[in-house]
Amino acid sequence: MTAKMKRREFITLLGGAAAAWPLAAGAQQPTMPVVGFLHSASDTLPDRLRGFHQGLKDTGYVEGENVAIVYRWAENEIDRLPELVAELSRRQVAVLVTIGNATTLAAKATTTIPIVFNVNEDPVRLGLVASLARPGGSLTGVNFLAGELTAKRLELLRELVPTATRVAVLVNPANATTAESTLKDVTPAARAMGLQILVLKASTSREIDAGFDSFVRERPDALFVNPDPFFVSRLVQLVHLASRHGVPATYGYRQFAEAGGLMSYGPSVADAMRQVGIYTGRILKGAKPADLPVVQSAKFELVINHQIARTLGLTVPATLLARADEVIE
Repeated sequence: MTAKMKRREFITLLGGAAAAWPLAAGAQQPTMPVVGFLHSASDTLPDRLRGFHQGLKDTGYVEGENVAIVYRWAENEIDRLPELVAELSRRQVAVLVTIGNATTLAAKATTTIPIVFNVNEDPVRLGLVASLARPGGSLTGVNFLAGELTAKRLELLRELVPTATRVAVLVNPANATTAESTLKDVTPAARAMGLQILVLKASTSREIDAGFDSFVRERPDALFVNPDPFFVSRLVQLVHLASRHGVPATYGYRQFAEAGGLMSYGPSVADAMRQVGIYTGRILKGAKPADLPVVQSAKFELVINHQIARTLGLTVPATLLARADEVIE
């Protein structure tokens, strides 16, 4: 073999090896884990996703860089949740994040995928975990206590509207678990304060309109809006109707007060979702849900829209203003 031929063969071999290097390098790269994110409504709270992404970042994960996230929204069609859970299961997501009671209950049957939930009621009472300290299964997460704050929210509403005797309570019957729990909590609390309860049910935008139309006949003194994901998605509609009908209303999240609602009292959504992101990151790193105690929200916010109070002819007690985390002028 001539020196020229040897040199040509060496160059050919070298070229083939060089072409193979990127393939080999690609094969050695770890596969990016995929997180499923499931919500029963269409999220209108940007703080929720911001908080979740911050929690992931706190554990070293950034979407698009070293973790992928598949988002699914049921658009308030609760019946679709099992189908969406099945779809995310087929995607073989490494962790499934579920927002809301109905979403988490629908996902509970999926025992092979670790689940990090964000629910507004006691997860033990919902049958999601064995105990808060030792979840004991494939689920853990955050209880942001919106449901447990029912009596406190009613008390604050009575303090702001001391002449109230009849309070309308708006619930979503399509989300039966949350609606029933709210009515179970609000009824004795109202009775203790000497308040009568008028139950309004709405699962669609049209039913919300119809509920407010009934105010002309029923004339409640105030409105208590249940912190349901559907009502969060109809935030602007609810605030507008309450203003149009001149009814003092209380809500579960600060975004309502920021949008023109009278008052909100509830957990910090951003803080709760940051913890959901942290737990998601820890599970991606190998932690087991059974070993991660359920976190209970510790940060709560009272927000009063003073401008709306004046519009409604209400004088906000100085003691209430002093306790508010934010007063919107």
